[in-house]
Amino acid sequence: MSPRVLVVEDEARLRELLERVLPGWGFEVVAARSAEEAMRLAEADPPDIIILDLNLPGEGGLSFFRRVKQRWPNVQGIVQTGFGSVESAKVAIHLEVVEFLTKPASLGELEQALDRALRRVSTTLPVIPTSPADDVQDRQDTIDIPDDAPAGAAGKTLEEVERQHILATLIRHRGNRTATASALGISRRTLYYKIEEYEKQGFKVE
Repeated sequence: MSPRVLVVEDEARLRELLERVLPGWGFEVVAARSAEEAMRLAEADPPDIIILDLNLPGEGGLSFFRRVKQRWPNVQGIVQTGFGSVESAKVAIHLEVVEFLTKPASLGELEQALDRALRRVSTTLPVIPTSPADDVQDRQDTIDIPDDAPAGAAGKTLEEVERQHILATLIRHRGNRTATASALGISRRTLYYKIEEYEKQGFKVE
């Protein structure tokens, strides 16, 4: 069966573009205008991957994705946004979002992000927390979900904010990846995945 993608996007032109393009890449696609509509679609048939905008009408994108991860922990997320805040980046790290795409993202960038998400979907490795308290579902109630309105401080994208936060935490723990993962509240596997991506982008990671 084709991987099922749920597109959550209130901008009609972008939503319709994705509905046209993704089937040609081998995906089954359903689309929603809001988090509420998206949850109804997910309950009817849970998706493998969700492509969502942070700035949705009503419930925000990260709050919606947190509820999805509580119900279906293996669902992978791709976030589309303009600018981000440190708090948004922290929440996205906890929820193990696959990729951040800065609007307007190219179809090539989206295809690469979907390829990364598919690799996660097809990999049945469980999340390996550094301690029971670091388990994703156990952490949900302690995560402060910020407002999803763009926080244009310094004009940084959410991807940039997330990368700076992770690398700063790594430096603070003198390169100890186990301690860094614990401080970030993510699995070691997720941290290694992030570091591998940063190294591919040319960032030096000690």
